[in-house]
Amino acid sequence: MVEHPTAGTVAHVPVQGRDAHAGATDELPALWRRYREARDEATRERLILHYSPLVKHVAGRVAVGLPPNVDMGDCASYGMFGLIDAIEKYDPDRGVRFEPYAMSRIRGAILDELRALDWIPRSVRAKARSVERGYQALEARLHRSPTEAELAAELGISVEDLQQTFSQISVVNVLALDELLAATDEPGEMNFGDTLADLTADDPVAVFEDQETRALLLNAIAELTERERRVIHLYYVEGMTLAEVGEHVGVSESRVCQIHSKAMLALRTKLAGRR
Repeated sequence: MVEHPTAGTVAHVPVQGRDAHAGATDELPALWRRYREARDEATRERLILHYSPLVKHVAGRVAVGLPPNVDMGDCASYGMFGLIDAIEKYDPDRGVRFEPYAMSRIRGAILDELRALDWIPRSVRAKARSVERGYQALEARLHRSPTEAELAAELGISVEDLQQTFSQISVVNVLALDELLAATDEPGEMNFGDTLADLTADDPVAVFEDQETRALLLNAIAELTERERRVIHLYYVEGMTLAEVGEHVGVSESRVCQIHSKAMLALRTKLAGRR
């Protein structure tokens, strides 16, 4: 009667360019078991190929706001080392899904390499520290977030200069925001991105209520007569008209309508009493 959603997906990022062996979702459990037991390079390569779109996804997000001289391809290369490290260290027994764990490792690998390259000029770093100190001092005195005009006055510059400084130090924040929460790279460690609301995600309360309603509905349907269950199935699941249902059940359309009405009344009564 009720169609259940498919349980779990392997990746939340579109995967392109996979061959039939590396890309088959139903092969993943077997691949993971094989890799855990043998640690062979061939199996690892297949896992890397399957999850490689995660690298492009994370690299694209990290690259937003970076200077033009930072190449997207370089970020993806750095991230690939993070993916390999994630595959080698992933332990499914810890109850953590691989995708978020891998994305954290990929992000960390990219940011670590960018820090090592020191692509942010010292003057920009100095401005970032100056603005941060001024902001903290004003916030302590005012007991609220300062305005741009107040912060500019504290730093002894114009609002226009402050806004220009914000543009320059925005590249520093690409690293700093992740550092606010990600103290380690352990599985399940929270980073800044994890705290942002996903407006496209399902409401967990609504999902739970939907699952509960489905369970109650299935139990209520199970208590109907065999003919009533058959009418409900043919009408709602098979999408037949009442006339077509009547032909399959062997009764008139008007009789099917009566059976349907009785079944719906019974379901409403059962569900109302169980909520």
